Amino acid sequence: MASENPEACWARFPGKGRKLDTRSSDQEILAQAQKGDLDAFEILYRKYEQPVYRTALGILGSRQAAEEVLQDCFLRAHKHLQDLHGDPSVGPWLHRVAVNLCYSRLRRDYLSRLTVPLELVSNRLFATHGLSPEESSQFSEMQAAVHSSIAALDGKHRAVVVLYYLQDLSLEEIAFIQECPVGTVKSRLFHARKELSRRLSSLRAQPAVELA
Repeated sequence: MASENPEACWARFPGKGRKLDTRSSDQEILAQAQKGDLDAFEILYRKYEQPVYRTALGILGSRQAAEEVLQDCFLRAHKHLQDLHGDPSVGPWLHRVAVNLCYSRLRRDYLSRLTVPLELVSNRLFATHGLSPEESSQFSEMQAAVHSSIAALDGKHRAVVVLYYLQDLSLEEIAFIQECPVGTVKSRLFHARKELSRRLSSLRAQPAVELA
């Protein structure tokens, strides 16, 4: 028997007019996933797996805890799949779920301190361009202090730093995620930067840096 053309075989499945991938729009992927297409949901997972994981890791500081938040987040997404919308993106919704799961862990004192360095956050938070070789050699020591200072922030302020500097989310998206007005996000970001500057004031002998 002659083998069936792959495209013809694909077309026999309801709603599968074309193959989807992570470059497809959220609307397209969700439309298929909401019809029971498990492959489409897997694509949605692959599309947002790393951003959600990095957010959880930045807030909690534990790879294991971040993995658990990631799994819990997508379990909830699958459970509420019919309630999701793809306009303009499900990314903020997934981040909201992940951040709330992180808050719950912090409230339960699941972690007493951050254990994973936040190099990506601190690199984006502080402008280090223009340093001399001698200043650059001292930066690693200062960076450790930056990590410690970020870890000392409370959950909501730490989250806004991670979402803004690591995930490059807009103030509006962060407001949606944190379920608060944009003005509150601006205030949290301002106070977070002010607190970080205060904690780093003891490093005046180190290379001068400015909050980006």
